[in-house]
Amino acid sequence: MGPTGDKYRVVQIHPTRRCNLRCLHCYSASAPEERDRLPVPLLRDAITDAAAEGYSVASFSGGEPLLYKPLGDLLEHAHACGLATTITSNGMLLNEARAEMLRGRVDLLAISLDGSPDAHNWLRAHDRAFEIMESHLEFVRKAGIPFGFIFTLTQYNVDQLEWVAEFAIKQGAKLLQIHPLEESGRAGLAMRGHQPDQTECTYAYIEAERIRKFAGEKVVVQLDLVHRGLLHAIPDRLLADLPECLDLERPLSGLVSPLVIEADGEVVPLTYGFARQYSLGNLTCARLQELAKGWRESGYQAFRKLCRLAYEEASAPREMPYFDWYEAVGRRAERLVSISA
Repeated sequence: MGPTGDKYRVVQIHPTRRCNLRCLHCYSASAPEERDRLPVPLLRDAITDAAAEGYSVASFSGGEPLLYKPLGDLLEHAHACGLATTITSNGMLLNEARAEMLRGRVDLLAISLDGSPDAHNWLRAHDRAFEIMESHLEFVRKAGIPFGFIFTLTQYNVDQLEWVAEFAIKQGAKLLQIHPLEESGRAGLAMRGHQPDQTECTYAYIEAERIRKFAGEKVVVQLDLVHRGLLHAIPDRLLADLPECLDLERPLSGLVSPLVIEADGEVVPLTYGFARQYSLGNLTCARLQELAKGWRESGYQAFRKLCRLAYEEASAPREMPYFDWYEAVGRRAERLVSISA
């Protein structure tokens, strides 16, 4: 839920924005024509440094990470550094050979699932996206890869959740993650107005609780929302407390998680596309531990103040209690940047 204090401290890696799809709700505007890719040595160094800074999970996304040919090498290196590994994929490229490549290298494969076939295909802008993804699940099961599904919650699709949960259980998924749409990247244009509001988020919470009851232990249901009523109890986990003295000697993972490495090498807190004014810097200019040192000295305090401002705004009484904390911080950052421009 919060950026620190959780069991898992995540470094999220986007090695490329190349993708076989052009999804309407893509936060990074990935597409088949994109050719940017980060070099393997740079990412190996970043993973080594992330482990030294206390991160426990290397999460690979994109773009479609299966189009990054050296992915297997990076997964092995992450394991060698003591990190668990996850991959987020649209599932359409998970043929038998790729599933075998992932065997033993990935600890959790998260596959995008955006509703029933018609709803999924519409968001994926491909009339066979669901059919192809579903046909490849047998390769994943055969390879013994633990997998789950990620459902993008919009203003108009909470009614799809029951169908998605039943499909996930039937397919043997271990996880159903419900993540609110972020209006950035292509989604900022193609799906403006589709980001779930507070009412829809509250309906999603109610539906998620209902699904948990009928699913039991068959699948873990994770809803990426926070209840406003809990904020006063966890300001430290949200980096929103105001200690007299910041402990800048802690590992970077104790200062911010998730940490995001974007496809151009930029390192930002919390989410892809976070305002560059709060960036740690770019890996093409320096290694992660060097960037972390500079951010502790000159950028971290501004980030903490940002979190506090977002916290105060989110704590104000509202009619509906559930909201997306990371989106709230990102939106506040964009407003501050706009004001100062």
